[in-house]
Amino acid sequence: MSGAARLRLEYLEAMPDQWADTLGAARYEAAPGAATALPTALPQVAVHMPVLAACGPLLERWRTGEPVRYGRCGAVQLAYAGELLFGALEVEEAPAAPNTEGLERATEWAYRQIHEALEASGRRHLVRVWNYLPRINVETAGLERYRQFNSARQRAFLACGWQIRGNVPAASALGSSAGALVIYFLAAQQPPRFIENPRQVSAYHYPPEYGARAPSFSRATLLERPEGRALFISGTSSIVGHRTLHAGDPAAQTRETLTNIAALLEQAAGFSLEALAYKIYVRRPADLPVIRRELDAALGPRPRRVYLQADVCRLDLDVEIEAAGGCDGS
Repeated sequence: MSGAARLRLEYLEAMPDQWADTLGAARYEAAPGAATALPTALPQVAVHMPVLAACGPLLERWRTGEPVRYGRCGAVQLAYAGELLFGALEVEEAPAAPNTEGLERATEWAYRQIHEALEASGRRHLVRVWNYLPRINVETAGLERYRQFNSARQRAFLACGWQIRGNVPAASALGSSAGALVIYFLAAQQPPRFIENPRQVSAYHYPPEYGARAPSFSRATLLERPEGRALFISGTSSIVGHRTLHAGDPAAQTRETLTNIAALLEQAAGFSLEALAYKIYVRRPADLPVIRRELDAALGPRPRRVYLQADVCRLDLDVEIEAAGGCDGS
């Protein structure tokens, strides 16, 4: 088996009794400073991002039916299973030097560390990346931190010989409430299929009004193997073309976001909205009831969905949704 064919995503509100075949985990805390009790060797991160519509911390766990071997390369904790590699790291921002922001330095260093880990592992193709950074919408030294992050990520990609357009991984970048820059990722020996949304300008082609360096991610990636398929949908919002639609209307933004996800599914035949697992980022907890109502009406009871309070990359976006398909054990 390739590892990808048996990849499983779980969202757990209680700690599991066993960790066999676990690739890695992300702990979403109900409050900063909450304790974790995960196996030391396991690639893991703690994200300071309040969990909504739940009574406590949330554990996101990635598993595979294959034997897992753990290791480390520099700052990156790693798990190997078949052709897959799972990695995780947390990077504290050092005090910024003149004209150089701490977030940019941390981001560029983190992605260079990831590159070294991929090269050493032989699994060189990034498939899906999760990025969480505090104060994502705050402006420092005249530049929003999300734009600082995009600039540093692109510089790192170029320095590592990676493409910055086209064959780039699916990704999310959200604002956490506190803590370090947190990154975790999935990589593979063979490249995934890179998918774009015909309703949207590709993020890497955004015009300069969104920053001097455009975000380097694909709208989705698809691992296709004879044994099975796994789909990874990037953080998706109410954007058509490159413009935000329905500012100030979280219900309409949720509907538009689902329309964008449906458009992606048309490019990856064999998946449906009802068969995905969803992670929903909500800017304001007060908007949760209306967002849940729209999702319940569109998706029905089956899909697993979890809700987190997070700052979205644009101030006029109230909700962002990511999803995974083919990772539910079916």
